[in-house]
This record gives sequence, C-alpha cells and structure tokens, in this order.
Amino acid sequence: MALLEIITPSNPTLRKKAKRVSDFSNKKLQQLIDDMVFTMHEAVGVGLAAPQVDVGQRLIVIQLPDDEESREEYGDDAGVLFVVLNPEIVKASKEMVEGVEACLSLPGYFGKVNRHQQVLVKGFDRHGNPIRIKAKDWLARVFQHEIDHLDGVLFIDHATEIWRSRDVEPIAEIEEAEDEPATEPDVE
Repeated sequence: MALLEIITPSNPTLRKKAKRVSDFSNKKLQQLIDDMVFTMHEAVGVGLAAPQVDVGQRLIVIQLPDDEESREEYGDDAGVLFVVLNPEIVKASKEMVEGVEACLSLPGYFGKVNRHQQVLVKGFDRHGNPIRIKAKDWLARVFQHEIDHLDGVLFIDHATEIWRSRDVEPIAEIEEAEDEPATEPDVE
C-alpha cells in the first residue's frame, strides 16, 4: 500500500465535483481504495474522500476509532470500515446537531457545523454491490462531511465559526478568507 498525498485548497481538484465510478473491477480502483484506507489511518483521520488525494471520483472511506471508549460511545459502528462508491444521502433527519469538525485537507483548522443527526446513505461497495447505511450522530456527521467533498464542498463552507490551532502552519487560502483573528479552541 502507498501513502497518498492529501491535498489542500491550493489544488483545484478539491473544489470540483467528482465523477461517478462505473468500473468497479478496475485494479487501479481497488488499489486506490486500499491506499486511501492506509492514508486515512496514517493521517489519524476517520474519513477520506478521493478528491482529497487528487482523484476526481465519487469514493469515500470511513472508519471510526475502535477502542474501548469508542465502542461505548459508537456501539456497533466503532471500528467498522465503510468503503462507499457513488454515495448519496437519500434520507436525512429533520433534527440538526451542531458539532466541531476538522479536515485532513485543512490541517489545524476547526469549525462549528450544523449537520443532520441521522442520514440514510446508498451507494456501492468496492465490488459494485448496492449498499444502504443508516448512520447517526458522529458517523452521520462524517458521512455528510465526506460526501460534501465529492461535490467540492469543504466544512468551512458550512461553518458558523472557524478557528485554527497555533501549532499548525496556516494555509494561505484560508487565512485570506478569515474575517476575524484565529483563536484557540476551548479545551476542557
């Protein structure tokens, strides 16, 4: 497996709508999936979309942590690897929940984003078999975040508030767009 480069907003692929996957048996696609999972784990992320590794295809990988605390909080969703091609949200709860998000393509940036508490996602597994996934809470947030990437949308486009950690070098495109000075997140 190869470690892929995670791109930032300076690369136009991140802002383009990705194309549907049609050939599920393509060996390069299968290698891309494996490389994306490896890259997500190495970056200590919980989700990664193909445009984030400069590939304009509708493909996401998601995996919540699988430790004792995560199993208590996320139940059966903890540690499950979701590989979804051509994902679509076909149903979303009316209830919205605000939460803090970050992104591997925007290192050091955080934002408060409202998302649907529950979503029903349909798509295809890595072999082209149709799948449906009911996601709630954090898993639903991650699905919405990653599917947004497939449409060229970043969490900062939805955020009601954005800040960055002082420990990470700023990304010029974000710095220029900020209206207020960056602040450190509150740590409890």
